Order: sequence, then structure tokens, then C-alpha cells
Amino acid sequence: MKHSVLVIGLGRFGTAAAIELTELGHEVLAIDTSEARVNELASDVTHAMQLDASDEDALRAVGAGEFEHAIVAISTNTEASIFATMALKNLGVGNVIAKAANALHGAILERVGADRVAYPEREMGLRVAHTFNIRPVVDYIDVAPGFGIVKIRPPKSFVGKTLRELDLANRFNLTPIGIRRGDAVTVNPHRDDRIAESDELILMGLDARLEELGE
Repeated sequence: MKHSVLVIGLGRFGTAAAIELTELGHEVLAIDTSEARVNELASDVTHAMQLDASDEDALRAVGAGEFEHAIVAISTNTEASIFATMALKNLGVGNVIAKAANALHGAILERVGADRVAYPEREMGLRVAHTFNIRPVVDYIDVAPGFGIVKIRPPKSFVGKTLRELDLANRFNLTPIGIRRGDAVTVNPHRDDRIAESDELILMGLDARLEELGE
């Protein structure tokens, strides 16, 4: 399903989100106060516009209220971020995701109506930290305190064995939810699927049990 998305703030986070959303086929209006940033991104998104998004009247004039979703990617100017979030909710945007610089900023964004607050720097820090704790990890997603999803390169002891033989559920209380082989991904793999050296195994479970894989 394709959506209309307003992206406000064209720093690294906002620019990456706007380009990826456009490539996925969504209608994207990218907004920033910097004319240079707008011009740089204009050819990569559906529409790009120089605008002060903390001005509710300006947002109304460009039809911001008609968008289904919005991403407020401003974090260095907390006042502008908060006002932009308030304005979007006042205009009736159903889903507003706002980037926060810290916990206080995030709490204020929630109070003024943000449907979701993102902490990209903190989330990336967590993911990088887990690459040290869980070896040989490729990527980690935090699901809940002490519980995550990890993508790992299979240890040598896994190579050539089936998931049935590895018996990860009973040995580690881990659930295999996918196997990546090249560009192909097998979701919910069968217990008779055999692990190859070049595979990436996607597992879900407690962090403490995930860490045991690297011991």
C-alpha cells in the first residue's frame, strides 16, 4: 500500500527517510528551512519545498493536513520540532513520528501529540553495543528490555547442520525466524533447512541466551 508522507527536516535522518520512502513508491513532500538542502534533494523525492514547518499557517497553505503520515526529523532545534509536531496534529495528520534528541525532548513531543518518538542515535548505539556482546552478530534489533532479534553469521559448529539438528529452541530457548542466503530470505524456515557457511541466521530470544552463541 502506498502512502502520502510529509518529511520535515532534511538532515541525515530526514534525507535518508525521504529518499527511501520515495524509492518504496510513496508520495513524499520534503520540507526544510534551508534552500540548499531542498534543492539538493528535489530530484530524489516527489516534491521538495523550503518552508518554516513550525508555522501552522504555512503548513496549512501547502496542504499538510491532507497527508496521512509525517516525520518530524528536526532534533537540533527542539522548539521548531515541538511546534511542527503540534501544528501537524492540529491540522489532522493521523500519524506523526518525531525524532528526539534526548529523553526530555521525547517526553515533550509525546505530550504535544506525537504518535511515535524515535531516538535514532540511541537505537544505533544499542545495536552497535550488541555487536560486541553477541558474536558473530551482523545486526541487532531491540524488541523489549533484555529481548531482541539478532542476525548472525553461523558459527562453524552450525555449518552443514539442519535446524532440527541444532535444536536451538531447546538448547538456547531461541526461535529461528529467518535465513538469509544471498539476496533471498526464507521466513519461518523449516526444521530440515540446512545451514550453509555463507548464510545469515535470524534468531529471536533473550539477550542472555543470544550471547551464549558466541561463547
